[in-house]
Amino acid sequence: MSSEEFEKLHEIYKSLYEEIKLMPERALKCHGEERKRLVRTFDERHGETDEVLQGMEEELRAAPSSYRNAMSTKLRMYRRDLGKLQRDMKNSAPAFGSTSQTSEGSRHGIYSSENQQSTQLQSQRALLLHGTDSLNNATQSIERSQRIAAETDQIGTDIIEELGEQREQLDRTRNRLVDTGDNLSRSRKILRAMSRRLVTNKLLLAVIILMELAILGAVVYLKFFRR
Repeated sequence: MSSEEFEKLHEIYKSLYEEIKLMPERALKCHGEERKRLVRTFDERHGETDEVLQGMEEELRAAPSSYRNAMSTKLRMYRRDLGKLQRDMKNSAPAFGSTSQTSEGSRHGIYSSENQQSTQLQSQRALLLHGTDSLNNATQSIERSQRIAAETDQIGTDIIEELGEQREQLDRTRNRLVDTGDNLSRSRKILRAMSRRLVTNKLLLAVIILMELAILGAVVYLKFFRR
């Protein structure tokens, strides 16, 4: 059940009831054509009010039982009040009861060909009210869709910006890795050069030591063994 739809129908009912509840008293104070017009107006509004109550009952059938029980009581009170107004109108304006005809399956009085046109106008008004409600619901749905689209667009923009920042971070990281690789290559070259110089220095040192040993051996030989 749409609680929003039920509340709208409830507001329409209250507005219609406020309009017709004083008509029986007014009918006592008027005569002739004015009374006839008042009777026709009452019948039109009474029919509209009854249709609104039917709509409320349809909405209420789909409601949870805890909600339905309380509102069913109110709907019975509305039906009772509406029936009392109809009886008061018949008592205030005898033409209301004498000129009405009951067709099979009909809930409302039909007074004449003029009243048939009034009934058509009543149906058109009910359809117009229903169409207005449907249009309002569609407008609200469109507004919600537009808000969701705007929020989605904003989220998409934020994601794109975040991805752009992450790409920049990845580019900077890649550049740092490239620089680190270059530095490592230069370090390896330096280490290889140092290693070669170290080996060369060791060889030179070994040669020098051998030469010194040879010279020392020659000196010892010449001094002690050669006579």
